[in-house]
Amino acid sequence: MPSSCPKCHAVLEEDEICCAQVRYTWRCKSCFKLSSGFAVPYGRCFLCGGQLEVINGRELGDTMQFQAIRDAIQFELNAFHFYKLARDKASSPDQRAVLERLFEAELDHLHELEEKYHAHLEREVVELSANEDLLLANWLFKDIRVNEQSGIGDLYRMALEMERRTRDHFRKLATELPAGLEKELCAELAAEEDEHVALLEGELEQLG
Repeated sequence: MPSSCPKCHAVLEEDEICCAQVRYTWRCKSCFKLSSGFAVPYGRCFLCGGQLEVINGRELGDTMQFQAIRDAIQFELNAFHFYKLARDKASSPDQRAVLERLFEAELDHLHELEEKYHAHLEREVVELSANEDLLLANWLFKDIRVNEQSGIGDLYRMALEMERRTRDHFRKLATELPAGLEKELCAELAAEEDEHVALLEGELEQLG
């Protein structure tokens, strides 16, 4: 018998709770980084060292009603398809390996968004082939291309620029919104992108 998840209300084919793994959700009071896990959070924010607060009982309802969440999911899908296309056209094993890693990272980011905001996507949406011309015309990819001369460092710098553009989009959107839930969501999503930026910066630094 189909049932519905008591947390996000998604319809389930089997008698299970799809969001059972999300036990606690907490947020940094300084940078708004949103995290979730099995245990009560302790210590300080790993991104900025700010104080953490547990988020209890925040009901978002239909999460796709929020522009911030719609944008976040669309950006992750766009980046996912961009790396997928680039990987399939890669001219060298080194290029292909880096693009595969970036492709998988974007898929992980998409799953994290689904988990944190209960924005369940149909698998067909994720796997659907993107229109390459429309995708590359998006502002997110302006002046960003992969070619035979693109080295590993170039690929990481390209990925960094895309993450920074996404972060700056949410920062700008947050400044334009009045105080309220959507403004908070923008701040959370900007912090999410800040984490991605930090990860890529660390990997690029290791490349020397």
